[in-house]
Amino acid sequence: MARITASVYTSHVPAIGAAMDHGKDHEPYWQKLFDGYEFSRQWLKDNTPDVIFLVYNDHANAFSLSMIPTFAIGTAPHYPIADEGWGPRPVPAVEGDSVFASHIAQSVIQDDFDLTIVNEMAVDHGLTVPLSLMCGKTDAWPCRVIPFAVNVVQYPVPSGRRCYELGKAIRRAVERYDEPLNVQIWGTGGMSHQLQGPRAGLINREWDNAFLDRLIADPAGQADMPHIEYVREAGSEGIELVMWLIARGAMADANGGPAPHVAHRFYHVPASNTAVGHLILENPS
Repeated sequence: MARITASVYTSHVPAIGAAMDHGKDHEPYWQKLFDGYEFSRQWLKDNTPDVIFLVYNDHANAFSLSMIPTFAIGTAPHYPIADEGWGPRPVPAVEGDSVFASHIAQSVIQDDFDLTIVNEMAVDHGLTVPLSLMCGKTDAWPCRVIPFAVNVVQYPVPSGRRCYELGKAIRRAVERYDEPLNVQIWGTGGMSHQLQGPRAGLINREWDNAFLDRLIADPAGQADMPHIEYVREAGSEGIELVMWLIARGAMADANGGPAPHVAHRFYHVPASNTAVGHLILENPS
C-alpha cells in the first residue's frame, strides 16, 4: 500500500518567490531566510517521495470570489503556473497524478468529507513557493504533486478540528491505495501576518513559536483553537495555519501510532511583512 512517510510545513510568502526569481536570494536581507532551508533541500534530495500531497490556498487565481470551494482537490495530469498579475513565475509546470488523486477524492468523500474535484486549474505562489523553497531553482520538480486548495480567504473558513480530522481521512485514503507509493504531505501558509488595516505588518514571534511547539507535541489540542485566537494573535492572514493541521492529522501519532521525529525546525522574521515558519516531521519507518 501507499504510505505517508513525512510531513513538511512552510510559509508561502510571495516575496520569497520573487527574491528567487530575480536572483536576490543571496542578498543580506534574504540570506538568513534561505539558509534556514539548506538542510531541507538536502533532506528532500535524500528523501524524495513519489508524490507530494500539497495543501495550500489559492489567492484568487484558480478561483474567484464568485466561487470558493472549502476544500478542492486537483485531479489533473498537469498544472500550469498562474499569472498573478506580472506574468507566471519562471518555474516548471507541476505534474500531477490523476489516478491517485481520484482515488483520494473517492475515499475522502466516502469518509463524509465534501471535496470539490478540479480537473483543470493553474497553481499560484501558494503552491510554487513551498516547492521552490524545498527544491531550489530547478528545471523540473522532483516528483508528482497533488494540489489541495483550502479556503482561508473568504469567511467562513474551516475549523482547525475539521482540518485535523480531514488529515486523518487523507491518511486512510493513502493507505487504501494498492501501489507502494512514498507520499509526503505538506501544509503551507502563515505564520503570523496581516496585510491590511490598522494592524498591517503584525508579527507575533511568541505565539508563532508556541504554535510550533503545540503542533509537534499536542496537535489535537491545537486543533481545538478557535478562529478568533488565530485572528487576534496571528493577524487576519494567520488563519492560514489551519492548513498545517491537515498535514499534521495525517501523521502516524494522530492515528494511534508513534510520535514523529522532528527532522528540522526553523523560524525567521521578517520576510516581506510576514513571519516564516518551517518544520519537517518524519513518521517512524
